[in-house]
Amino acid sequence: MPNKSAELAELETFFEEGWITEVLYRVKSGKEATVYCCQSDERVSGMNLVAAKIYRSQQHRSFKDDSLYREGKEILDKRMKRAFERKTRTGREVQYKTWIHYEYETLTTLYNAGSAVPKPLSQGNGAILMEYFGDYHMAAPLLNNVELERSEAQAVFDTLMQNIETWLAHNRVHGDLSPFNVLYWQGQPIIIDFPQAVDPRFNHSAFTLLERDIDNICRFLERFGVQADSTLLAERLWWKFQNSQL
Repeated sequence: MPNKSAELAELETFFEEGWITEVLYRVKSGKEATVYCCQSDERVSGMNLVAAKIYRSQQHRSFKDDSLYREGKEILDKRMKRAFERKTRTGREVQYKTWIHYEYETLTTLYNAGSAVPKPLSQGNGAILMEYFGDYHMAAPLLNNVELERSEAQAVFDTLMQNIETWLAHNRVHGDLSPFNVLYWQGQPIIIDFPQAVDPRFNHSAFTLLERDIDNICRFLERFGVQADSTLLAERLWWKFQNSQL
């Protein structure tokens, strides 16, 4: 396991810039990143609490094979591209930073488009600072851990489908959407974790990923009475995307 103090050192820039004043508690620790709830200076961020997502260091992270998601994400620097292709230490570092930058860029695009995602605030070498959902005692629960009434489940379904369509209109497919990366706070779903998102204009697996995203949501919400044909929904959205109808 990585040293906690070394991990939190990734937040130094955010402290220096006044974004955060204190790390309050760890929200979750996964294979790719750890998320902390932090006290923020409201004069700087406009928020009392913010979330710091710290990606695991090159030595300790365990990113899944990202070849499926990497297609269409061009590395323009020729030297860096060669290092990446040769899988050298520098190349692995390029891969690491690409995931971080791409998530921040995607969050910025989708938040500005009105999507139900955390507002991105700042980006460091190994961390992203964003809007926090929860309070001083606990984070917003994952959708996977929430029991919903039929009407609530339908509202969640409608919101998620609207968001999926918004993402597609802005050339993004989440690629790993499930009830494990949707928060549920004050009756609203908030979607998180976008490092693997793909651009459907350039990724040949985009439709397959879109269909899987929708199916994951449909299968989960079916237990609460929501009935939907995930294949038909994906095909309709894809047709609209291909025919510039979004």
